[in-house]
Amino acid sequence: MAIEDIGKNALQVLEKRYLAKDAEGNHTEDVAGLFRRVAAAVAAADRNYDENADTAALADSFYELMTSLRFLPNSPTLMNAGRPLGQLSACFVLPVEDSMEAIFETVKNAALIHKSGGGTGFSFSRLRQNGAPVNSTGGVASGPVSFMRVFNMATEAVKQGGTRRGANMGILRVDHPDILEFIDCKKVNGDITNFNISVGITEAFMQAVEENRDYDLIDPQTRRPVGKRSARELFEKIVDAAWRNGEPGIIFLDRLNRDNVVPSQGEIESTNPCGEQPLLPYESCNLGSINLVKMLAKTPEGYAVDYGLLRDTVRQAIHFLDNVIDVNNYPLEQIGAVTRATRKIGLGVMGFADMLLYLGVPYNSDEGVALAEKLMAFINDEGHAASTALAAQRGAFPLFAESIYKDGDLLRNGTVTTIAPTGTLSMIGGCSSGVEPVFAYVYIRNIMDGTEMLEVNPVLREKLQERGLYSDALMRKIAKEGTIAHIAEIPEDIRRVFVCAHDVSPVYHTRMQAAFQRHTDNAVSKTVNFPHSATREEVAEVYMLAYKMGCKGVTIYRDGSRDSQVLNIGSVKKEGGAAAQHPFGRIVPRPRPAITMGFTERMKIGCGNLYVTVNYDENGICEVFTSTGKAGGCPSQSEATARLASVALRSGISVEEVYDQLKGIRCPSTIRQQGMSCTSCPDAIAKVLAKVDRFIRENNNAVQHPEAEPTPGQRRAAAGGPATAGPRGSHVPAAASEIHICPECGGPVEHEGGCVICRNCGFSKCG
Repeated sequence: MAIEDIGKNALQVLEKRYLAKDAEGNHTEDVAGLFRRVAAAVAAADRNYDENADTAALADSFYELMTSLRFLPNSPTLMNAGRPLGQLSACFVLPVEDSMEAIFETVKNAALIHKSGGGTGFSFSRLRQNGAPVNSTGGVASGPVSFMRVFNMATEAVKQGGTRRGANMGILRVDHPDILEFIDCKKVNGDITNFNISVGITEAFMQAVEENRDYDLIDPQTRRPVGKRSARELFEKIVDAAWRNGEPGIIFLDRLNRDNVVPSQGEIESTNPCGEQPLLPYESCNLGSINLVKMLAKTPEGYAVDYGLLRDTVRQAIHFLDNVIDVNNYPLEQIGAVTRATRKIGLGVMGFADMLLYLGVPYNSDEGVALAEKLMAFINDEGHAASTALAAQRGAFPLFAESIYKDGDLLRNGTVTTIAPTGTLSMIGGCSSGVEPVFAYVYIRNIMDGTEMLEVNPVLREKLQERGLYSDALMRKIAKEGTIAHIAEIPEDIRRVFVCAHDVSPVYHTRMQAAFQRHTDNAVSKTVNFPHSATREEVAEVYMLAYKMGCKGVTIYRDGSRDSQVLNIGSVKKEGGAAAQHPFGRIVPRPRPAITMGFTERMKIGCGNLYVTVNYDENGICEVFTSTGKAGGCPSQSEATARLASVALRSGISVEEVYDQLKGIRCPSTIRQQGMSCTSCPDAIAKVLAKVDRFIRENNNAVQHPEAEPTPGQRRAAAGGPATAGPRGSHVPAAASEIHICPECGGPVEHEGGCVICRNCGFSKCG
């Protein structure tokens, strides 16, 4: 495939998020130049082992490997290889020792990693519990959760690689005395927003759950029991929290350490932010993924897996990833030393769901699960064979002699395979993400001029066109339904195969994860999707199934679960009526509707641009979001104003009253500046509120009901459903699990491993 064959959407993502730019923000390379830069930088490592190596030919080979979209390395490698920063790893783990000096040294090191474009994982299990004595001061400890907030604020202050905030994983052992506080630490929306959190589960704890008995809480300082707790009650507490808003996930610590390649170097306590890469303290790993769609060959009988091409691709990818270790510029020398000692790499896959569609195999079928296991077994075996071949040329990883592999064939890499959430990589590759099912087959995107564009899964489009069934009207119906499962115009054999994430039962989600895990050195990042109606018992079933089927962790997401929390806190809507008011006469906001329509307008303020989004439903304006442009601004103040305005409007306060309170407020930054469309952020919000209110009135309050077909300029914000995209620039909620519409382009987002990704523009957020 030539570089020109990379899809238009992929090119836009590359131009926006990956191409090198000068100080003024102008691109200094094109897409071909990006891949040439990366290929040459990574190929140069061969000179470390053979001074006569033909690195130019190898660079051409790596260039073809990437531009054919057969394989792509993790984002930091694409962004930084061959550039001054030179930091190529995606994931790191740092230790958190129990002293003030050590804690803040780790905060500093994490900031350096985030600045370089990496994500960090931490275990806070070594920190003494809240209320424990501190001998050096005579005071008492504040506990792990308090320090997580310190790490969270530090992350907030550092933009990752100058483009986005870093992501973190926070883990606490289930036997830590503060485990209850940890489980609920993200119960309040907007708290500890730069962390995904997981409980570190032990086999002993799970056995106690099954036997319905107590387990010991262990003092992290003395390692002695300091109390007991009912294992089943705590398990139910974890389940309840995950049902409520998707966190915490669970990590099976004993399984991570069962596969610890060099146990002499210590225990594995944490993983990277999405949970698929267990690492020792100060260890990093570079990841890459094979596009399985490109591993298909078309035959007279249909599509089939080309295992010869897959073998060649695995060998090239292992060579590429091993070279990355040598050319990497690590943010800390200690990280470089630990990483080079084990030389861990993580080769995974993307496009698995699309591959199944071409093969005519349903994702939620025994055949699909069996194919997953066969494919990953092949990739893992070939990956280890390629690593052995490299070891014969270059030597085994330095700690091989004290590793679990010491009595077998030499290996160049301590680990070889990892299943990561591919996010923007799969957008570049033009395929489905990781091993996840397709999220939505059709959605409607509103262009800035108000026209609509249908975004259709290319495999579905091809299949329907083959049958003479394709039409815009049918695509709009699919977009509205969110699935093709119940659309009678589509033949049953197509509906059976083209299942989306919400057609797949939680049990099949878990079975698929377990199938890949059985042949993966590290772990598998996968989200088990639940419908909004799912019960706590169903979540508990998946957690137990993941434990029994050998998974190393599990993350769940229940559709709209963050929104349901608001429904539970505010008021209960009576059947057929409005929200019930508080018995003592207090005003209680009506719940946020599941579906809204709205507009976004860019307003020029004194310190840049402010994007104001105003949404409404059949009862009128119900919420206001704001987002500042790249130039900065006062995001916390404008967000606070927008939230208070939203609460006021849903509490029955008139738009006119809110407008009167906000209009005309002046900010010093607007003084003596020309072309200001408003006098402050509150004034900007007031102006957009008035404009949307006027639009509703001029259209005779003709607000469409959720069942109606959306019109230009409107967007469908059904939580978890394939939304109609709105214009760019809406509010970015603090927590990833609160995001249901892309705040940059208005497209639908997918929840993966505790993060969200927009497959339209590449926006992503974790925590």
